[in-house]
Amino acid sequence: MPNKKFLGSGMKFPPQINAATGRFMVSAAEQSVKESIYLILMTQRTERFARPGFGSNLMSYTFMDTSITALNMMKRDLAEQILTQEPRVSDVEISTDTQTKDGCLIVTIEYVVSETNQRDNLVFPFYLNAEVEEEAYEPEQYETEQYDSERE
Repeated sequence: MPNKKFLGSGMKFPPQINAATGRFMVSAAEQSVKESIYLILMTQRTERFARPGFGSNLMSYTFMDTSITALNMMKRDLAEQILTQEPRVSDVEISTDTQTKDGCLIVTIEYVVSETNQRDNLVFPFYLNAEVEEEAYEPEQYETEQYDSERE
């Protein structure tokens, strides 16, 4: 087994505590690369004050139409952002599938870990439009209670 120290190690994302030791769990090698790509996707650009260029513009595609042009623009944009922010990967290829579930876009990111030439992938479900939830606010009930308390 080749030495993979060059891929690094760091705190697992999302942060988890090891129940036996009480310390933060650590991820290393290919798992660290995968978590880094996930972190890039989940962080909106300008969200971090110290590193405003870190992250992606994925959330700006939330209410987009699913035309071929829009999907190709999103794929090119995400591939460019991953390649510029994650130096341990190369040959990023992104494919999308809109047929799996209505309102959900399955984004498959395939990449090569540069130093080991190992292919890996990350499947990311991206919800284009959230289902409308019922509002908990019932205007008749609150308005009548308010008027009843004012009358007393």
